[in-house]
Amino acid sequence: MKRLKRYQYERYAVLCQLAYPRIFRHTQYGFDPKGQQIVYNQHGKIMVRILWSKRDEEVIVIFKGSHSITDWLWSLAMHKIRRPSLPLPYPIHAGFHHLMTQPSRPNGRSYPEEMSVYQQVMHYLLPRIQEGKRITVTGHSSGGAMGCVLADMIETRYPKTIKRVVTFGQPAIGGWRLHRLYRLHHKTYRICCDLDIVTFLPPIPVYYWHVGRLLWLHNGKIYHNTPPVFRLGRTLLSWLLRPFSYHLMSRYIRNKDFFDKR
Repeated sequence: MKRLKRYQYERYAVLCQLAYPRIFRHTQYGFDPKGQQIVYNQHGKIMVRILWSKRDEEVIVIFKGSHSITDWLWSLAMHKIRRPSLPLPYPIHAGFHHLMTQPSRPNGRSYPEEMSVYQQVMHYLLPRIQEGKRITVTGHSSGGAMGCVLADMIETRYPKTIKRVVTFGQPAIGGWRLHRLYRLHHKTYRICCDLDIVTFLPPIPVYYWHVGRLLWLHNGKIYHNTPPVFRLGRTLLSWLLRPFSYHLMSRYIRNKDFFDKR
């Protein structure tokens, strides 16, 4: 598995953050003036941004996380389902399934031939795939979970199209069957910062499984594939020891910048 480089991490993290505001000036980040497509949810809110440029082989798909009370309520639907509306060989979290298959309505109004969020995303991506571009999927929170499912469906239908999957603070989205059949373990990076409680959700051990490679950012280090119980234990221990760490000389040396450089 290739390592995720710092500039890649920073790029995807910034894009995930900038995906939340209604206005996003994508050209400032190297994308073409017409290199953005937006997919809306059924309430007319932005849910997915698709970004690309002619000179770059990479198309970036950004899923926003839960950003309304309705989204958070759907996150509570923790049973798993499998339906024809998503071409999947495994069941996934019912709430996230709904969010991906809800009708995409730019103005929050219904249309005679409206498509689901998933269908709309694929409608925009297909021309880029036919051009030979490769897809990177990223997202925050529930957006990261849905991004994993989208990437797996694309890889199944168009092999070797997915470049990488990078998620931030992502909950699990499926069970052991998804974990076993997921095609992109070697290209998926799940970023977790310290004790991000959402990364432990849904709180049903064995019933839900994560996919890909965990990169845990903790105490200035990156830990790889640390089991949840060890993440929890190490975080609690660091909290307990933190007051004593301020007594170390390394802390005093690190704070030298408080003084004038004269």
